[in-house]
Amino acid sequence: MANELYIIDGSAYIYRAYHAIAPLTNSQGQYTHAVYGFISIMRRLMKDKSPTHVLMAYDSKGPVFRHDMYPEYKANRPPMPDDLVTQIPYIKEYVKGANIPSLEIPGVEADDIIATAALKYSKAGFKVIIVSGDKDLLQLIDENITIWDPMKNKVMDSEAVQQKYNLPPTSLLDCFALMGDSADNVPGVPGVGPKTAQKLIAEYGSLDGLYEQIDGMKKSKMKEKLIDNKDGAYLSKDLIRLKVDVQVPDDPDHFLLTEPNDDVLRKLYEELEFTTLLKEVEVFEKVPTKGFALVTTQSELDALLKEIQASKVVAIDTETTSLNSRVAELVGVSIAIDLERAWYIPIGHKTEDGDIVPGQLSKDLVVEALKPIICSTEIAKVGHNLKYDYSVLKNNCGVLLGGQLIDTMLAVYLLDPTRRVLKLDDLCKELGVELTSFDTVVNGDKREDCFAYVSLENACSYACEDVYGALLLWREYEPKIVEMNLESLFRDVEAPLIPILADMENAGIGLDCDYLSTLATEFSGKLNLLEVEIHQLAGAVFNINSPSQLGKILFEDLELPHGRKTKTGYSTDIKVLEKLAPRHELPAKVILYRTLSKLQSTYVEKLAVLVDQKSGRVHTSFNQAITATGRLSSSNPNMQNIPIRTEDGNRIRKAFIPAEGMMFLSADYSQIDLRVLAHYSQDEALLKAFRAGADIHARTAAQIFSVSELLITPEMRRVAKSINFGIVYGMSAFGLAKQLEITRKDAQQFIDRYFAHYSGVKTFMEKVVEQAKVDGFVTTLLQRRRAVPEINVKNKTRREFAERIAINTPIQGTAADIIKLAMLSVSKEIKEKGLKAKLLLQVHDELVFELPESELVDTKAVVKIAMEDALALDVPLVANFEEGANLAK
Repeated sequence: MANELYIIDGSAYIYRAYHAIAPLTNSQGQYTHAVYGFISIMRRLMKDKSPTHVLMAYDSKGPVFRHDMYPEYKANRPPMPDDLVTQIPYIKEYVKGANIPSLEIPGVEADDIIATAALKYSKAGFKVIIVSGDKDLLQLIDENITIWDPMKNKVMDSEAVQQKYNLPPTSLLDCFALMGDSADNVPGVPGVGPKTAQKLIAEYGSLDGLYEQIDGMKKSKMKEKLIDNKDGAYLSKDLIRLKVDVQVPDDPDHFLLTEPNDDVLRKLYEELEFTTLLKEVEVFEKVPTKGFALVTTQSELDALLKEIQASKVVAIDTETTSLNSRVAELVGVSIAIDLERAWYIPIGHKTEDGDIVPGQLSKDLVVEALKPIICSTEIAKVGHNLKYDYSVLKNNCGVLLGGQLIDTMLAVYLLDPTRRVLKLDDLCKELGVELTSFDTVVNGDKREDCFAYVSLENACSYACEDVYGALLLWREYEPKIVEMNLESLFRDVEAPLIPILADMENAGIGLDCDYLSTLATEFSGKLNLLEVEIHQLAGAVFNINSPSQLGKILFEDLELPHGRKTKTGYSTDIKVLEKLAPRHELPAKVILYRTLSKLQSTYVEKLAVLVDQKSGRVHTSFNQAITATGRLSSSNPNMQNIPIRTEDGNRIRKAFIPAEGMMFLSADYSQIDLRVLAHYSQDEALLKAFRAGADIHARTAAQIFSVSELLITPEMRRVAKSINFGIVYGMSAFGLAKQLEITRKDAQQFIDRYFAHYSGVKTFMEKVVEQAKVDGFVTTLLQRRRAVPEINVKNKTRREFAERIAINTPIQGTAADIIKLAMLSVSKEIKEKGLKAKLLLQVHDELVFELPESELVDTKAVVKIAMEDALALDVPLVANFEEGANLAK
């Protein structure tokens, strides 16, 4: 078999990669999508074809010899996009790192390098495969040269060319000369398209043959065009003809593909933050295990305690039988005081028969011995996701994790709140250290309590690596936390919140399952009725949950105007349905159906399944390290997403009930985002309104409608409310018009009037954007930071999105910080005053407490002070209260 040489049209694939992937940036705002796309194409080529010889050909910068022939050559082409220009060096660095031989010759295009090399090496006995989608290169095809387009996975040989053009490859140059090329501004003969050109060349044999016999053609407009544009046709032929005398290396070994340079690729992937690719080339250090020790005797435990007592910081981690901290049994505890020493104390390891492995200390003995350390307020505790360990130690061992809590998961989240990689193993890899994976240590065991069956020696190495890793991360993150002015937020807000959230999760909330069952039956009946109505409106029975079937009904049968099409058919997302709803009753019914169906599946049916058999309550998980603004989120169930303002959503909230003999107290901040905006903007009108306790929406309505507050209608107030909150989120006139179903002109007038009255708000928005352009980030009042790397990009859509983030984050982030401060304050006051009230939920700007009715007055007083004094602003914070036997509003 002859050697194969793959010649890649590098410049073409740079552009194709650029357009194939939606814009991506790294955390520094550097665009990366063209680089990633190009790398993906090259990796697929290498994997699928396993080439031995490769040449990457690039276009040269600036004019080429064809511009001397025709100055207007490629004159229509726009300049390379700025966000692609910055990616070219990275693409070439990848090619260099992958050790792919490349050529770029001044004054010559990639096509000419390809043509010269293809002919040269096909004559030398190589099978040449040109990797390109460029039709001009088809003229090179012969028995030894083919073209493969990996984007379409299509191979073009002589037979494929004949089938497509009804011409052999040798006739394509003449055919293309007649056609011209608008992309390259090659004139050709105006009015001669592909079919006509193919027909003419097939009939006359060549361009020369055509013009030699043109006098014999019948009189026609086409004949006139051919005669009038003869020079253009021959010029086009010269422009399209490929240069075949470019200087390319004579030795085929020059194109041998060698092993990639992992050091170059590693540096490139790190800078561009290509995490998945980075894993393939990273070289990790193993954790030094010399200082790891297994503690199985009283004397070893005593020696460990002696070592710890002098420490100010201790890393701690629990190994258990379950991810559910409420039911998890302790299997062992690992402790480290520095990066040289770590210990593992096994207590619950089992044999395969389920018997306790001999040689372990008892849980009671270990817990009693460690209790002074665990509970000490003088010793800081380092760990990764300490909320879990706090709950395990409290629920399973009856001890409270005391002292300053240093959670490295929260630390890295504060440093970069948009990152999604938060696992200990992955974070340690970013520092070049590889921990033993859980799957490896349990050898693929899928039992929930699988760690209990790991040998003591293997468990020791694994568990000690975890505390080593947490300490390693803290050494990396602590100076950055200080440098970025996040220390107070970390130590005084986020860390103290850990035990509060853990206690909220453990407390759970009651659920009326009988009521939910009744609701499920009622919702099913409503859905069945809606289904019948939808089918009647459609005039056909179809699967409402099938986008393709719904699209056919809406856009083909009912002939409603359709928008964009997806790969699988018409788009029928919520935006499309909302746009169609005023035109026809069917899309409006589908929206109702989808909304009710989601409530049914997500909450009505799922909630009862989530009830803990032991406590009889639902235990949501609160996530501190998810949202970019600092707000808490919750999962299983997601309490943040239950609709509050809809009747059906409120009926679901009614299913949440307090324990017997208890009641709910709900405390909600009044318009906290707008109050934060007033503080930030120092707008006199906003400050005055909030200080006077005025209805801010009515006051805004009076200004934008130019009427007295006494004449404000509910509809006017609704419009004003949309504007007040829309401004906080950087809403445009387009967005407001869509929300209020008014013209964009009217929406813009409302916004203009808003800013005319609240001029300080506009000034604030402009200033925060300008500062973000300088800093590259924005902060809250408590110095929570969020990077806005795209604030200076030239792409208008992405820049404006970054500007909206810059405006919204200080406001929404500060509101998130305020309610966290309120949670800390109220928890402390309830404990100090000996009240029985329990904080159960935090939902947006609302806190929900469970308490005995006899304590309502005292608890409400405590909560009011804690919430309204959480953070001093230039306007008062106001808490509103509701109380009752369920969460319904």
